[in-house]
Amino acid sequence: MLVLGSLCVVSIAQATTYMRVEKDGTKTYSDRPIPGGQPIDVQPAQGYTAPASPGISSRPEQEPDNFRYQSCAVTPENDSTFTNPDMVPIAVITNPSVRPFDTVILTVDGRSVGQPGTMSYTMTAPLDRGTHTVSVTITDRSGNVMCSVNSAFHVMRPGLNSPAARPRPTPH
Repeated sequence: MLVLGSLCVVSIAQATTYMRVEKDGTKTYSDRPIPGGQPIDVQPAQGYTAPASPGISSRPEQEPDNFRYQSCAVTPENDSTFTNPDMVPIAVITNPSVRPFDTVILTVDGRSVGQPGTMSYTMTAPLDRGTHTVSVTITDRSGNVMCSVNSAFHVMRPGLNSPAARPRPTPH
């Protein structure tokens, strides 16, 4: 059986190809003799072997598991008060800067603002009076929390009858 298999391999490797040129100039090829055909020498197909991959990945290299942000903060600072603001700027501050493969989620009053990765947001009028909360969570690509910080700030909107809204008499 082994001899028969090796004979088949040899016969395939040594197969002859025949070519005939037709009256209109087209060429006909065959692996069997054809009337008016001539045997031709067919070179083996050119192969290609890709070089070994140097191990480059589309993902950045894994950071050591012990990476931590030295500081992580959000503005406005906790317990800040704004009186009649037209806007309140909110910003995330980290040291070192946020790594490109970490995800930043910024929420205001429990709702995500901006896209993942948003580092600043501006609340604009009308701003409701009362206390507002800002939360930031930064996770690594595995979902581990790398930083989490919360802040609460207050918006004051004095009414017309409020002592802060009344004009004060000027001393004479």
